[in-house]
Amino acid sequence: MIFAPVGIRCPDHSGQPQGPQKVVRRVQRASGAGQGGVVTRVLIAVMVGIYAAQLAGGSGVNANTGWIFEKGVLIAAAIDSNGNVIGVAHGDWWRLLTAAFLHYGPIHLGMNMLALWWFGQPLEAALGRGRFIGLFVASGLAGSAGALLFKPLAPTVGASGAIFGILGAAIVLERQRTYVFGGSAMTMLVLNLAFTFAVPNISIGGHLGGLAGGILAMLALSRLGRGHAVYGNPGLLGYASLAAIGVASVLVAYFKVRGYA
Repeated sequence: MIFAPVGIRCPDHSGQPQGPQKVVRRVQRASGAGQGGVVTRVLIAVMVGIYAAQLAGGSGVNANTGWIFEKGVLIAAAIDSNGNVIGVAHGDWWRLLTAAFLHYGPIHLGMNMLALWWFGQPLEAALGRGRFIGLFVASGLAGSAGALLFKPLAPTVGASGAIFGILGAAIVLERQRTYVFGGSAMTMLVLNLAFTFAVPNISIGGHLGGLAGGILAMLALSRLGRGHAVYGNPGLLGYASLAAIGVASVLVAYFKVRGYA
């Protein structure tokens, strides 16, 4: 029985959610109502829009020239078309994040957007929008740090580091019996790793760094494994750990481009 304002009533007529319905509403509140893949769609729209803007600015199909590319590409140090010294080593720290929104041509863009659509939507639905954004940013920063560690002077762009972070997050969730990819997360990861090492001119460091960032981010959201990343509340420790991953990635990049690592 339920103690309602009008007296004691049975659960069916109390007006309050009971049983599975009550659990579902609690889960939705905990996850941030991530239904519909809104963040995933916005990310895809932004990246496609940036590529279209590069084309409109005359950068060519490969989109590897022009001011948008020069201002956003990830590189430790380089000389731009105006003869200016640019790069992370010279204070351009935004490149650790902006590089994830640039791509080398329609094939590179199309493959990453398809992967983001396939993998991002189910993970966003499970985690919720807020947690998904945090994981995407942390993975992107970790991927940039990994790319600088492996090849600091190679210009690097693409969202694949963050996408590998999504795959890493799915691996952790499967260990917690939440199968966002229907139990195929490990298979997807192995296939993408094989593609990473088999195809030339792919940022191995960016992919491995993003993978590590996604795994660590999901562990942070589960309070280092003491809770559940989807159904539990990360609490202050979880969110602080998530922020620490981003800070650590920036520090790794800093030590590398400054010659300390």
